[in-house]
Amino acid sequence: MKQVTASGKTVEEAVQSALAQLNATKDQVEIQIVDEGKKGLFGLFGSRPAVIEATLKPDAIESVVGFLQNVLLNMGIEANIDTVQEDERHVLVNITGEKMGLLIGKRGQTINSLQYLAQLVANRHSGHYIRVILNPENYRERRKETLVRLAERLAQKAVHAGEPVKLEPMPNYERKIIHTVLADHHGVQTVSKGEEPNRYVVIQPNTSQN
Repeated sequence: MKQVTASGKTVEEAVQSALAQLNATKDQVEIQIVDEGKKGLFGLFGSRPAVIEATLKPDAIESVVGFLQNVLLNMGIEANIDTVQEDERHVLVNITGEKMGLLIGKRGQTINSLQYLAQLVANRHSGHYIRVILNPENYRERRKETLVRLAERLAQKAVHAGEPVKLEPMPNYERKIIHTVLADHHGVQTVSKGEEPNRYVVIQPNTSQN
């Protein structure tokens, strides 16, 4: 974490000096005032410069990678982490290595929980909302195929039984897959219920078709 100490006739002057040294903008640093300074007699005698410490805030993506490396280390998992920033609000994190099944967990519960925490870490260090998707060994692609088949099967179940079908809690982007797959299905409609991170999809028979 890069930090500099700077001084100036005023606190603001000291801050500007620190920003120049760090080559950063004010919103990218944390400022701590060490000494507000003192104006002397006639602005000369007994004067004391203002002193501040400026610390460069960690980059959101770097913070996520550091967080994941620490978690993997504690889980005894050796893996490579590769981030792909699709745009300023979406980051895909590809993870490759051994014990990916342990990282994914039953029905993806472990990786989804870890993804939720990684997203909190990213947004703690970002001025705008960032969505983080963790993708161990292309799990997300395989998961999407599974969700598509699941949505179609449960839609038929809801239609035949004439009753709503509740799915397990899922992250937002997985719920979106269910909604998208069944958007043009005339026999059912889908709604999300509950609170994050336990929000889930309900597939309901479309009574307007009866």
